[in-house]
Order: sequence, then structure tokens, then C-alpha cells
Amino acid sequence: MFYFVRHGEPDDRERNTGIFQGFGVHLAPLTERGTAQIKETAKDPRLLGTGLILCSPYTRAVQTAVILSRELGADIVVETELHEWLANRNYLYEEDEAAARACAEYREGHGLHTSDSQLWEEAADVRKRALRVLEAYAAYPKVVVACHGMAIQAVTGGPHPRWGEIVEYSLSLEEKGRRESPA
Repeated sequence: MFYFVRHGEPDDRERNTGIFQGFGVHLAPLTERGTAQIKETAKDPRLLGTGLILCSPYTRAVQTAVILSRELGADIVVETELHEWLANRNYLYEEDEAAARACAEYREGHGLHTSDSQLWEEAADVRKRALRVLEAYAAYPKVVVACHGMAIQAVTGGPHPRWGEIVEYSLSLEEKGRRESPA
């Protein structure tokens, strides 16, 4: 069983200054409230007995994983493919205004391209890359995945989670079968 945990509230006060420019925006840590959110999340009985925590490489997710690791006594593995949705699937940084437009298109189209702009990552692509990671850890009885709201939503098909929210997920038989079938 996988337990997705959306990272806590990030501190964006220094966004687009110093090191927090371009892809550096992903280096922002959690706010004090974000830290408290994850400490509260760690008390959820569903997470007891977690053997492993997977996380996105972005600071807000890594910090979330560290807090959960300390509280739950579980090891952490950083998985780069658990990164947030991309406003430019070519891994080029989009300025805030362009990224906001791409995000609005993503939401309006429910994760599908509906216009000529096909630069951003579709929900199916986010789901596919995240599932590749989960499939590699399917043998673990309980895994926490500290990552991002859009990624959680793309995988589970549910609503966008709140800061620190837990969303349970189990790989389907079809997904497990793909992992076990010969390449």
C-alpha cells in the first residue's frame, strides 16, 4: 500500500530572488506552518509501521520526508521521477506568467491538451512516470510517498490534496502485472 503525502506549505517569500530563481524556485523550504502540518500528518495511525519513504527531489518534499522519517523511523529514498508537474516537458524553466497559463490550461483541460499549446506535461505523463517509481517498490507492504499535489492527483484520480494530506493508493492488478511480465 502506498500513502501519498502532499508536502507541507512551502515558503515562497523569496521566490524569484537569489538562489530561488528559475528552477531554484524548487529549493524553497517549508514554512513553520508547513513543518507543523507534516508533524501532525506523521501522527496519523495509517502511517505507523511504514518501512520506507519515497520523495521528490524538491526541497519541500525532501523536508517533508525528513520530518516523516524522524517521526516514523523509516528510511528515505529520493526518486527524481516523483518531481512536480512540468509547465515545459522539455525541462526548460517557464517564467511565472507562462507557467500559470500552462497550469490553467492543464486544469481547464483536466490534464489533457485542448489547445495548440502542447508544451506542458499531460496528467497521463505524470501518472506514467510516477507509476514506474511505485512499481519498483510494490513488494514493500507500506510505503509513504512525499511529493506534490498535481502528481498525487494524476496518479490517484482524486481531488487535489491539501498541504500534508494523506491519500491512500494501491497498485491495480494491471499495474502489478506490467511489472511482473517480461520486457
